[in-house]
Amino acid sequence: MGLWNKLRNELIDIIEFLDDSNDTLVHRFDRYQNEIKNGAQLTVRPGQVAVFINEGQIADVYLPGMHRLETANMPILSTLKGWKYGFDSPFKAEILFVNTTQMTDQKWGTKSPISLSDPRFGMFEIRAFGTYAIKVSDAPKFIQEIVGTDGNFTADEITGQLRSLVVTRCSDAIAETELPVEKYASNLNEISSDVHGRMTLDFEKYGLELSTFLVENISMPDEIKKEIFELSRLTSQVDLDKLAKLKTAKAIEKAAENEGMAGGGMGMGMGFAMANQMGQQLSPNPSNTSGANQQKAPPPIPPILSFHAVINGTQAGPFDMNTIKEMISSNQLTKETLVWREGMAAWSSAESIAELKSAFGSVPPPLPPQ
Repeated sequence: MGLWNKLRNELIDIIEFLDDSNDTLVHRFDRYQNEIKNGAQLTVRPGQVAVFINEGQIADVYLPGMHRLETANMPILSTLKGWKYGFDSPFKAEILFVNTTQMTDQKWGTKSPISLSDPRFGMFEIRAFGTYAIKVSDAPKFIQEIVGTDGNFTADEITGQLRSLVVTRCSDAIAETELPVEKYASNLNEISSDVHGRMTLDFEKYGLELSTFLVENISMPDEIKKEIFELSRLTSQVDLDKLAKLKTAKAIEKAAENEGMAGGGMGMGMGFAMANQMGQQLSPNPSNTSGANQQKAPPPIPPILSFHAVINGTQAGPFDMNTIKEMISSNQLTKETLVWREGMAAWSSAESIAELKSAFGSVPPPLPPQ
């Protein structure tokens, strides 16, 4: 660099960074020998933070706005430099502009399937994928933990490491969830919130904030989907016995279909017969009255026999048989008394009703006179 360029850089008094990309996280402001003059103007735009580094040590941090670089507004750097009453000559320091805007639509997915064990379906594998968004929340910590001496740090340089962290935490959350596997699809929001909570502290260690995290899909093998659909058709409650019998019946049918040509007919016939028998066991057949488990239903309870009667010219009742016997005993109801019950076409005398004849016979006659 020529003498004029050296002098021109030493005289620069405006420090700013205009980012025309969407993935730059940290950019080092380049000047000749990192020299900054007294009274230089620092412009920090919205979505940026400017961090001063002196000899590898983080000094002052500037938020969005315009800042005149003087001893008064550089307390940490002034202490490190030993300035008590200001400075006149240019000083050396690194300036890093850190992007604090949201880095959205960061994709993640399980490279290898997640193995799960279910008491109903046994061992099977699932896959998951989704998106997340991050932003730098603590610029000094982010520089210390991630950036280091990189002068132009992009989002691509960290997404690989973060994606591995996301997949690990998501795999643990799904494996530890107590939800039935058939309810994963309807509980993606709950699973996303669980994983988000698990990773918050992990991202904070890097000076990052995990703004959003979404599980967009959890996929499983087609055979597990079919078994879930079949189980839901069997009953609204889980019935492992029915599921086991159904699997056995289907296995027998498949085996019968795969028999060789010589014994294929017999194999298929036996297979379908056994499958049909097991299918009948899954759903009870009301027309089948044979077997030890079939029991005859008891006959219906007979209706209570009761009669209406004309007592003193007025309809009364209904009276059950016990009451009628008491009325006969007290001579309130005689053989000539008109009675009626449901099913009779007209009133009839009590002695003409078959059910009442026995009642008259069971009542003792009046005592003879003394």
